[in-house]
Amino acid sequence: MKPKKDVGAENRQIALNRRARHDYFIEDTYEAGLALQGWEVKSLRAGRAQIAEGYVIIRHGEAFLIGAHITPLPQACTHEVAEATRTRKLLLHGKELATLIGKVERAGYTLVPLDLHWTRGRAKLAVGLAKGKKQHDKRASLKEKDWQRQKERVMRHAS
Repeated sequence: MKPKKDVGAENRQIALNRRARHDYFIEDTYEAGLALQGWEVKSLRAGRAQIAEGYVIIRHGEAFLIGAHITPLPQACTHEVAEATRTRKLLLHGKELATLIGKVERAGYTLVPLDLHWTRGRAKLAVGLAKGKKQHDKRASLKEKDWQRQKERVMRHAS
């Protein structure tokens, strides 16, 4: 008899970058794998990650995550120096990488980490292809969100 799969464990979220959607217009998203060390995987399983200050750059035809913070566990490997904010390589298909390089270098887009999650037991990073928002765009987004909240409140009280 096969053991039942835990449906909730299929796509569990580890960390979320809430500022990304506030500061940028996300035009397209890509799912990238991460080249991690053993202690980093253990820390991710414990939920000790933060990607809000992280960003993605493309260097020499490869994508890297810089500034993401994975806090080492206290019982992590003692013979290895655990660097919490080290540069981590992103694993993408060649076609996806070529598309991203073209958009970032020619069209002026930015690559922003959106969220860190598990997919079939592997840590994945959702990367957004984004354009920066101006201050007036941010205000318009906040007004729209406020209006939606008020509309929901009125509809709830009306029924």
